[in-house]
Amino acid sequence: MATERLVIVGGDAAGMSAASQARRLKGPEELEIVAFERGHFSSFSACGIPYWVGGDVPERDRLIARTPEEHRERSIGLRMRTEVTEIDVAGSRVRSRDLESGEVAWTGYDKLVIATGARPVRPPLPGIDAPGVHGVQNLDDGQQLLDTLAGTEGRRAVVVGAGYIGVEMAEAMLKRGFEVTVLNRGEQPMITLDPDMGRLVHTAMDNMGITTVNEAEVTKVLTGEDGRVRAVATEDREYPADVVILGMGVRPETTLAEAAGLPLGAYGGLLTDLAMRVRGHDNIWSGGDCVEVLDLVSGRERHVPLGTHANKHGQIIGSNVGGGYGTFPGIVGTAVSKVCELEIARTGLREKDAAEVGLQYVTATIESTSRAGYYPDTAPMTVKILAERRTGRLLGTQIVGREGAGKRVDIAAVALTAGMTVEQMTALDLGYAPPFSPVWDPVLVAARKAVAAVRKAG
Repeated sequence: MATERLVIVGGDAAGMSAASQARRLKGPEELEIVAFERGHFSSFSACGIPYWVGGDVPERDRLIARTPEEHRERSIGLRMRTEVTEIDVAGSRVRSRDLESGEVAWTGYDKLVIATGARPVRPPLPGIDAPGVHGVQNLDDGQQLLDTLAGTEGRRAVVVGAGYIGVEMAEAMLKRGFEVTVLNRGEQPMITLDPDMGRLVHTAMDNMGITTVNEAEVTKVLTGEDGRVRAVATEDREYPADVVILGMGVRPETTLAEAAGLPLGAYGGLLTDLAMRVRGHDNIWSGGDCVEVLDLVSGRERHVPLGTHANKHGQIIGSNVGGGYGTFPGIVGTAVSKVCELEIARTGLREKDAAEVGLQYVTATIESTSRAGYYPDTAPMTVKILAERRTGRLLGTQIVGREGAGKRVDIAAVALTAGMTVEQMTALDLGYAPPFSPVWDPVLVAARKAVAAVRKAG
């Protein structure tokens, strides 16, 4: 039996999880694995970069799950600093270029995995590429930012964007002793929340000493005589800056896929079936931040770039290309983050999302605490629930609070996945003891209030 060749484009979470799982199922005599990674690092945690920059994680290498050498020891031919520049679908081959030597070569494949990830949003503004302006997508970016911080005498940081990356990097800069300004084009920070919940985040950030400016559209980056960044300009004023960090979100990196004629969705991500096989192509799979996935609540495809999904995609792809079987049914949109002591979590739909897909809904918002009110160090939290107006089906949950708030969103994530109503949620048998929650967990208190809202709405 001839040896098959699996080619993987991208050496991070989805790609190398696929490679590792495929290798568990098939040995080198059955399946040759060749992976291409254009960067300096493989299998790293991009989610950990803000905590490395902020000093919570003392060493870069702690963010690396498996080195190129470790992959190669498992008979995975990982070629670092090698960029794939073309996918020839008809010829079942990819063209690559060694970024050190410039050498170009074609590599044929029997099976192909596209795991090219996402690229940071970097609008073509004047000065956006000036020294001192940084994105934070990979470990190379993180190291460059740290090098800049080490050589910067001024202590003014401007973060452009107030999503997950923006608020996490604002915290990192605050811990580094910088005066931090966050410029947010939205009504409130954290566009993944409804504005009323985002307002809580804004207030908390202000109290931490982070200046957040909403509805601030950046028009250009200003530079000094030395060419380095000196300020960020919006339509009505300038904000002095010694360093600028871009936290404006990401887009699927599907340039190669689009050029190869592979199917893309509304967000520019690759479209796959349940087995993570690219639609219409029996020998091509894709996963991670470059794909769109089914939202189980709205019924639509979405682009949700998270390491949790990427690793699951890789496991499923590796099982399928290795002769096993696996499917990825979809997501409910769960995410959690923090800025200093504030925890921010959401799952399911926002009010805007529900309206866009034609769902009528009611909302319920409550204020509670992380522990029994009489227990020491209890902390406040706010929980908001969306439920379908007629059926009471849970549609979404948002939580903003202090220690013990964020991971409570997992209760709602499970309920969403199971298709539960808010009334069914109130009967959940959750763990209770005064150090961990009030008698009624805050999520269940919000569910009870949502039940009342559904009944009132008829």
